[in-house]
Amino acid sequence: MNVYEKLEQIKKDAKEHIGLVKSIHALNEVKAKFLGKKGSFSEIMMLMKDLPNDEKPKFGQITNEAKQIILDYIEEQKTIIEAAIVADMLKSETIDVTLPGKKFEIGSLHLLTQIQNEIEDLFVGMGYEIMEGPEIEIDEYNFEKLNLPKDHPARDMQDTFYISEDTLLRTHTSPVQVRTMLNNEHKNAIKIICPGKVYRRDADDATHSHQFMQIEGLVVDETTSLSDLKGTLLAVAKKMFGEGREIRLRPSYFPFTEPSVEVDVSCHNCNGKGCNVCKGTGWIEILGAGMVNNNVLEACGYDSTKYQGFAFGMGVERIAMLKYGINDIRLFYTNDVRFNKQFK
Repeated sequence: MNVYEKLEQIKKDAKEHIGLVKSIHALNEVKAKFLGKKGSFSEIMMLMKDLPNDEKPKFGQITNEAKQIILDYIEEQKTIIEAAIVADMLKSETIDVTLPGKKFEIGSLHLLTQIQNEIEDLFVGMGYEIMEGPEIEIDEYNFEKLNLPKDHPARDMQDTFYISEDTLLRTHTSPVQVRTMLNNEHKNAIKIICPGKVYRRDADDATHSHQFMQIEGLVVDETTSLSDLKGTLLAVAKKMFGEGREIRLRPSYFPFTEPSVEVDVSCHNCNGKGCNVCKGTGWIEILGAGMVNNNVLEACGYDSTKYQGFAFGMGVERIAMLKYGINDIRLFYTNDVRFNKQFK
């Protein structure tokens, strides 16, 4: 068998072997067998030296063509093998698109945040601005400018966390009202609410917490009156507890308002008839309010002979507890998922 016949035989053998291969690994082995350094083509090329010089160019051309044919066989078989692999994967990894999808548990806003958002939405709709301030306050803004000078006995009403002699954790969000009035250069009308956390040295129990949330409101202009305050708080009661609710005002005392009132809402459980929820009175206390004390207006740069205003403050936790019948304030802060999931 001469060298040309051997070359034809190699092509024939290569095609046969390549056609039987079923994996990429085996295909690479066949390729090495015929085209590798120790393969059949290397042996053929060794015979080239025995050919006459005038035949060597022709033999080299025929050899290269044969080599390319074998490479084409290998590429065709590789395509067939890869297609078979993909087909097997699709068969073994088939997804039934008609199956229901996985249900993902989605979190929700904390109940206190929900209550705060409801109240903010109501007041923004009535033209109020939302103002915020620092939780670490100075005594001047937290007490003195609110008609609570040093050694005033009313300071005992708010047992305070002091950081230094003049620095403290705010006991209410009223300092935000003070800051707003002081920053109002033109001393014109103000209509704001101030939501935020406050701190008092209370012993934690079912109805008290050393940290809680307040939303206070302030309106200052030349014409506002106690009847405006009552109408505003009636809108809050109807929004948070239902359209059938009514309110009543009872005389009270706060150093920063005069006159001062406690505000009760008709019991949502008995509609004012008397039950265990309202302790038989038909009413539930929800917040404190009053007309801004002239001393506070003057301390914040307002002419009390020209301007007057009203202020109110409500506890977000108390509103939530009354609205949803929650009997322990500590539930808001223990992060029990079972409790939080009830208010999605």
